[in-house]
Amino acid sequence: MSVQLDDVSRETIDKLRALENIATKWTQKINLVSRASAPMLWERHILDSVQIYRAAPKKFSNWVDLGSGGGFPGVVVSILAQESVPEARVTLVEGDARKCAFLRAALRETGSTATIINARIELVPPLAADVLSARALAELATLLGYAKRHMTAAGTAIFAKGASWKSEVSKAKSVWNFECAAINSTLDAEAAILNITGVSRA
Repeated sequence: MSVQLDDVSRETIDKLRALENIATKWTQKINLVSRASAPMLWERHILDSVQIYRAAPKKFSNWVDLGSGGGFPGVVVSILAQESVPEARVTLVEGDARKCAFLRAALRETGSTATIINARIELVPPLAADVLSARALAELATLLGYAKRHMTAAGTAIFAKGASWKSEVSKAKSVWNFECAAINSTLDAEAAILNITGVSRA
């Protein structure tokens, strides 16, 4: 199984390939992705980010990506949004200055646009996102705290999770109220993308 890209333009695919190239180069200098997954960067990181984008509402005005690191999914979101929701804003939050330098280079190289905030997530003033994303960042209970702070009341959080996602959802329910729809990953049978709304303290 894989993620199909038949619904995007040749130009968008070229931009995604440009992101693959620059991320591959920078990974040799700074730890953008794990060494084990670096040779499969297209499949494991770019196509996975496309899945995350597709799990979100089709229309949005303010997408915030937390812990953007290697640009997954944040820069991929920026590239895809240019084609499907060109008026939307994309904000990338990353605490590591070197990774922010990479994000700036990646946006330049792909001709895409986003605001980069170099700060710790919990210190950033509320960002009022209508879509909030994070990938390989923290346990779900912690992510929901970030969602409560940075998402509008009617917003949607999209979190990519691995094999332990069911136990993370169960654990988070003791601290948070939320609605959760799990979308099976087409790249990893044990992984899921969680579409979460209605976040409030339990």
